[in-house]
Amino acid sequence: MLRIFKYFKPYLLLLTLAVVLLFVQADADLTLPDYMSDIVNVGIQQGGVQHAVPEALRESTLKRAFLFLTEQEQKEVLANYQLVKPGTSKAQALAPKYPALLKEPVYILSNRSPQAISALEPTLGKALLLVFGIQRIQQNPQEAKKLMPKMAPMLANLPPNTDLFALLAKMPFSERRKISEALSQRFQAIGGEKALRQAATRAVKAEYEAMDIDTAKIQNRYILHKGGLMLLIALISAIATISVGYLAARIASGVGRDLRHMLFEKVMLFSGAEFDRFSTASLITRATNDITQVQNAIMPLVRLSFYAPIIGIGAIIHALDKSPSMWWTMALAVIILLGVIGVVFSIVIPKFKLIQELLDQLNLILRENLTGMMVVRAFNRQQVESARFERANRQLTDLSRFVNRVFVVMMPMMMLVLNGLMILILWVGAHEVAQSTIQVGDMMAFMQYAMQVVFAFLMLSMLFILLPRADVSANRVADVLATEITVKSPAKPRPFPENFEPSIGFSKVRFRYPNAEEDVLHDITTQIGAGQTIGIMGTTGSGKSTLVNLIPRFYDVTSGQITISGVDIREVALEELRAKIGYVPQRSNLFAGTVESNLRFANPNADEETMRRALEIAQAHFILEHPKGLKAEVAQGGVNFSGGQRQRLTIARALVKDAPIYIFDECFSALDYQTDARLRRALRKHLAGRTIIIVSQRVATIKDADKILVLDEGHLICEGTHKELMKSCEVYREIALSQLKQEALA
Repeated sequence: MLRIFKYFKPYLLLLTLAVVLLFVQADADLTLPDYMSDIVNVGIQQGGVQHAVPEALRESTLKRAFLFLTEQEQKEVLANYQLVKPGTSKAQALAPKYPALLKEPVYILSNRSPQAISALEPTLGKALLLVFGIQRIQQNPQEAKKLMPKMAPMLANLPPNTDLFALLAKMPFSERRKISEALSQRFQAIGGEKALRQAATRAVKAEYEAMDIDTAKIQNRYILHKGGLMLLIALISAIATISVGYLAARIASGVGRDLRHMLFEKVMLFSGAEFDRFSTASLITRATNDITQVQNAIMPLVRLSFYAPIIGIGAIIHALDKSPSMWWTMALAVIILLGVIGVVFSIVIPKFKLIQELLDQLNLILRENLTGMMVVRAFNRQQVESARFERANRQLTDLSRFVNRVFVVMMPMMMLVLNGLMILILWVGAHEVAQSTIQVGDMMAFMQYAMQVVFAFLMLSMLFILLPRADVSANRVADVLATEITVKSPAKPRPFPENFEPSIGFSKVRFRYPNAEEDVLHDITTQIGAGQTIGIMGTTGSGKSTLVNLIPRFYDVTSGQITISGVDIREVALEELRAKIGYVPQRSNLFAGTVESNLRFANPNADEETMRRALEIAQAHFILEHPKGLKAEVAQGGVNFSGGQRQRLTIARALVKDAPIYIFDECFSALDYQTDARLRRALRKHLAGRTIIIVSQRVATIKDADKILVLDEGHLICEGTHKELMKSCEVYREIALSQLKQEALA
């Protein structure tokens, strides 16, 4: 995938925006368990009381709390509270909120800043907890052993209805301090300051109840407030998720579109050497299946490659903050998950490249059978070809099934690890809750974070399922895009002279196909004058088509030089060179559409008269007589026409171009002799002054040419007119004698 990342450049802005939204989504998802923990711990267990510092408390309660505070601590408390006495205007204003003001003086918290509350909580909270505990002991002396074990022996010897606070007031402060320190030591063993503050909030709630404050309203207000924030955060997360999905889809579809466009443009620049490297079936697979695999991987790649690590790392940090003692449960789950993922991918990754190669093979067989259907039927090879296709199809199916079976193991394993982790957290967490090491809400939040960690690995595993195959496909696409074009326009092209002459020169031309062991053409040297008609003949495989394919630079010469109008064709821009050449290949190629659209392929600006004249010259009267004329439909490949008709339409297309040089490569072979003769007469009449090169195995087709070149095993062995070659060239004479009667050769 790294090789195609450079094609993401146009989408960097969208990608950056998606990453920002993923951070927003992850932050929102990581925040929700904290709010759930607060609702359980504070909203339910603490009745909505958030701090161990009350907003208001009775004067009598504060005096009792002062029994356990130093003078300095008392001053700090009084500095943050304001005494409000009954009967004052302020008391009347605050009475609806604090009903106790109608009966007794109340201290109202004046400084509610987080810093002030944090400073007061350790001292005032502990003092209020002691007051709350002593009040409960007064009401029920049997609770002394549970609440204050060290005071139980002393309290057991006191008379009933003894005012414990009056008794404590008579004791030295050092003794009262010991009670406070004993309480701290007890809470230190079960959870420290956090557990002490949680217990102190119950004392604050009891004080609110004693002041006739509506504690249910406090609880409901807190839960609704936190719940509303959770809904808002969930909405933000949903919006971010939808937005990221939209952006990821835009990026994936855009990159897929660009890759297809660039691959098509690249293939359009391929010379014969590049087509020899990549088969047609492979190029089709790369342009369709491979790019689809890449596109399908990009969307989850954008969404999960950033989100999963963020949520995984963030969840671990938050979980350790909630309960550091249970870190090992999460580590155990992560180690097991990594082991499962590692084993699975070590098995399947090598298979993905083989799957794509099998797809190439399947496409090749299918393409061969579709294009050669008539041959298959003519030789009764349907069963053989079906078996051949079935073997390739079965290989692909079996391999895909094996890969999918391995991947199927992952989801149950993930769920097994997830459920096992939940059970382990509940078991360990229950013991820690019982020991007051953590709160119930913290355990629930830890569980949520653990699930997020596991799901992060689950998302990454899903991504890893797509990535290996997409990586193989991306490399296959990148191989095409990175292919160095061997035939291309020069950096500083040289134009043809203004007085252009369609003369062609071959000077010691040698050519060898890529990776071939020997040359196909050897030291070809000849001159073709402007306006001449040249015939090229030779035995099968002698290099006739290869020679003419060098002129429009479908291949470049290995050594030597080809010139047109005195200019080396390698120094001319490809567009300008090919604009001078009308080319008719051996195999007729027509495109789906109409006859008109196919003729305009050579010249988009051609008028109807030009196209009709080209059809007349090419002896394509069947189109002129057709009811639809130029609007006659052409099926893909021209299969709705016969071979001879397709060939004549291909010739007409080249004639519409009105080029100074024409190359006819074995294109008369599908024509009968009479049509061939009429066509050659029409060409001589209408293409006077053009240079015409005709490659043919028919002597009758080229015997009237100004010059005939005879090739044998890549060597130019003879050249001259028909009569000259009949006398001087044995190879030509043998071919001619095998085709024509002696009287026709005179």
